[in-house]
Amino acid sequence: MKRLDLSKLGQYVIVIIVAVTLNFALPRLMPGNPLALIAGVDVGLLTAEERAQIIEDVGLNEPILNQYADYWVSIATGDLGQSYRSGRPIKDIIAERLPWTLLLAGGALIISSFFGIILGAISAWRRGGKADVPLLTGMIALQSLPSFWLGMLLISVFAVNLGLLPSFGAISPAANYEGWEYFKDVLEHAILPIVTLSVLSTPGVYLTMRYSMLEVLGEDFIRTARAKGASERRVLFGHVTRNAIAPVVTFLAIRFAFSFGGAVIIETVFSYPGLGRLVFEAVSGRDFPVMQASFLVFTAAVLIANLIADLLYPILDPRTRAA
Repeated sequence: MKRLDLSKLGQYVIVIIVAVTLNFALPRLMPGNPLALIAGVDVGLLTAEERAQIIEDVGLNEPILNQYADYWVSIATGDLGQSYRSGRPIKDIIAERLPWTLLLAGGALIISSFFGIILGAISAWRRGGKADVPLLTGMIALQSLPSFWLGMLLISVFAVNLGLLPSFGAISPAANYEGWEYFKDVLEHAILPIVTLSVLSTPGVYLTMRYSMLEVLGEDFIRTARAKGASERRVLFGHVTRNAIAPVVTFLAIRFAFSFGGAVIIETVFSYPGLGRLVFEAVSGRDFPVMQASFLVFTAAVLIANLIADLLYPILDPRTRAA
């Protein structure tokens, strides 16, 4: 067990080193003048002294190995640099945007888990039947929908035509709501983005649950339970669902992490002030340090989700401990 733990830990360390190294190297390997990435379109207006000062401030005049070492020190100390566009510390900007993305990703995770697991279980239990075929066809169709198209469709129907929900932002502009009114306002603004992300996430949960249950239904212990006279309800909930849920939980952990990066399009469509929208604004404004820090946060989210999945899997499926 210790060897397994050390092996896993080693894998995570290697992934972290590779991810941080790529995050450091990619901007420096990009063609063009690095000052254009730093100063943007105003680089042509800078004097030679101002250009030299900018290069010195960001450390581009130092040897590449020193820059690499300084980058690791900055990450270890939580110093992600400053935004070239706003001049604010990037960690403060991310701290402001992260809760909004967590709200979308967490809400979508709950909704997609509920419907995906239940519908996947029904579909697998009645495989080939009247419930299975329409559900499978519908989920495959939903999975192929472009996220921006679905988001704009929901805005058109529920915000523009029906006027039931706001179409953009996280809170109403210039509205000083407090208490319940503030909570209600935040919820109303989050409904459409969460529904969009949930609709796009549910098919993956459904397909994972359906496949996992079909695999479990073919195991010998299921036939043994039925031969012993166990009721269909007990077989479904006590044996099949219990043993099929572990891969689904692993998928959900990974899906939650990838929602951070996948929310870029959805948050852009709804002008939602999360990390995804921050990346879009950084790319549009050529604010490279913000892009770099955001990608690092996405990488950390994926690694943490993988770690949680690795810790949960032996608990959900004791057979993996023996393996």
